Amino acid sequence: MAGLLLYPLIRNVILSFQSLNRKEFITRETVWTGFDNYTDLLGDSQFWTVALRSAVFTAVNVVLIMVIGTGIGLLLDRLGKKMRLVLSLSLVLAWAMPIVASVTVFRWLFDEQFGVANWMMRTLGFSGYEQHNWFETGFSTLTISLILLVWGSIPFVALNMYAALTTVGTELYEAAKMDGASGWRTFWAVVFPNLKSFFMITTFLEIIWIFKAFTQVYAMNLGGPNRASETLPSSPTSRASASSTTASPRPSRSSRS
Repeated sequence: MAGLLLYPLIRNVILSFQSLNRKEFITRETVWTGFDNYTDLLGDSQFWTVALRSAVFTAVNVVLIMVIGTGIGLLLDRLGKKMRLVLSLSLVLAWAMPIVASVTVFRWLFDEQFGVANWMMRTLGFSGYEQHNWFETGFSTLTISLILLVWGSIPFVALNMYAALTTVGTELYEAAKMDGASGWRTFWAVVFPNLKSFFMITTFLEIIWIFKAFTQVYAMNLGGPNRASETLPSSPTSRASASSTTASPRPSRSSRS
């Protein structure tokens, strides 16, 4: 088991000191570059911009996921059997939706011409949303990716929160009620201390999953516009796409005719 986990890590560290371009893949040569890869990467100002963006993006996502997921988990604990079943099934369906399909749905929702988002904004009386392009800036693109990630991650937290709440004894709630504690006070005095390990593990897992999210970010707008919605996992792919586009521009109509 240790070998299965350590081999990819050690292999990646070794590869980071080598040059792996098309030539090396074809000739199968091993070209050692020392620390040149690290020097080029850390000396690139774009890398630090993307790193900061990724950190902020991850932090906002995790906070929203944990807060909303915890709230829904508490709601599940209070609902009756029928409503709890309906809400649980809804959460499972959202959680089970394939990532590419969910990205496609969100692109439809925020479509420039037929999207629900533009229709809703016009219905609410806001002007300037006739064919509004929600993917015009990197901030708005990342905001849509953030909504998608939060929507897809809440079920995991909510369902596990509800399962964890079943381990808290009812006598603790009764004692808090007798002491006149409010719902907010009961959460911090009863629920949180008993579920501290749950919050730690779940938060740690969400940080990992959100930080390494690729499809939800890259497939939304290919890291654009102008690589303004890149995060660290999608940065190499966006860079490769940009360089290939620059190297082989699309022919104009005149040249094709």
